[in-house]
Amino acid sequence: MSTKTVDFLIIGGGIIGISIARELKSRNPGSSICILEKEDQCGIHASGRNSGVLHAGFYYTADSLKARFTKEGNQRLTEYCELRHLAIKKCGKLVVTQNESELVWLDELLIRAKNNGVLLELITAEESRAIEPRAKTYKKALFSPTTSSINPIELVKSLLSDAIQEGVQLKTNTKYINRVNKRSVKTSNGLFEANYIINAAGLYADKIGRDFGFSKDHRILPFKGLYLYSDESPGTLKTHIYPVPDLANPFLGVHFTITSDSKIKIGPTAIPAFWREQYQGWNNFNVPELTEIILRQAGLFLSSSFDFKALALRELKKYSKPLLVSLATKLAKGVDIKHYRQWGQTGIRAQLLNIKKKELEMDFVLEGDDQSMHILNAVSPGLTCALPFADYVCDQIEGKVNGH
Repeated sequence: MSTKTVDFLIIGGGIIGISIARELKSRNPGSSICILEKEDQCGIHASGRNSGVLHAGFYYTADSLKARFTKEGNQRLTEYCELRHLAIKKCGKLVVTQNESELVWLDELLIRAKNNGVLLELITAEESRAIEPRAKTYKKALFSPTTSSINPIELVKSLLSDAIQEGVQLKTNTKYINRVNKRSVKTSNGLFEANYIINAAGLYADKIGRDFGFSKDHRILPFKGLYLYSDESPGTLKTHIYPVPDLANPFLGVHFTITSDSKIKIGPTAIPAFWREQYQGWNNFNVPELTEIILRQAGLFLSSSFDFKALALRELKKYSKPLLVSLATKLAKGVDIKHYRQWGQTGIRAQLLNIKKKELEMDFVLEGDDQSMHILNAVSPGLTCALPFADYVCDQIEGKVNGH
């Protein structure tokens, strides 16, 4: 079996893997860089199945990587989409309240926005209706003018086209199988050897990480995200409308999203999945994954820091269209279930679980050494943060290689 040799090998052709490849090429123009993608094209999984929202960066504490990269990521992707004439909908976002008790959380979000240097406006209920006449809020709301929507599939294709033009190699239909030695991996398309290996494999990042001696305390816990689409005319709703989030977990609750082509959808769910790529029915059914994940979920039912049992039971109910629409009626007027009949394609959130602490990782997580780097947790707002996060990953690689 022949061995293909490159300087940098990236496992995973999602937006994170592509962005890292481009940044590595920019810093090391004479180096050979290759992306391995197990599917026949890039962006098939989380990168092409997410909400498409460019977040502003006010949800995250100032000491987090998410806070560090979201504002800059939003600005850079906005500029990129405009430069490449890609679809972008600058619709903004309202965060609305339902009662007196939620007002205090608006203050907390304002503090986080200020700490992160993010523009966020506290407005009255009347002012919120001037932005979106259908919005429902109790006394006050927040408005984020820099939140927008893009087409994630279109974005991934454009970034990949740039990467290939810049000299990055792409090997599709090439699935990682196992690590052979310090610098070699076996794939479905032969052996690959590299001076440095980057694992950006999303749903399988933890498994690959363990092959290299990392991800000892972490496992991916997949959650299924579904959106329900409205058949109302595009433009019927003008802005995203979100509830006040539960800041103790990484999910933002059921909300209205305006797509880049002005369509309306509600969701997403965060339903526990039973295998990593459980998109629809029994597709991609995997017995070992089913066994492992059900056993882990059973353990979390008994004991977890984030009350997995309550989360799972609450989210499973959201398979019900009437319930999902009912939750949406708390955010906006004129919401009628007759308009909400069509589910969008399912996405799977590759959420990282700390198995020692039995808690969900709220921030990006990466581990590595002078031979490999493993992006273990790059969930939302991973798309928004992709470009500055790639810079950071490359800084970490340089530091490890140089012994810092």
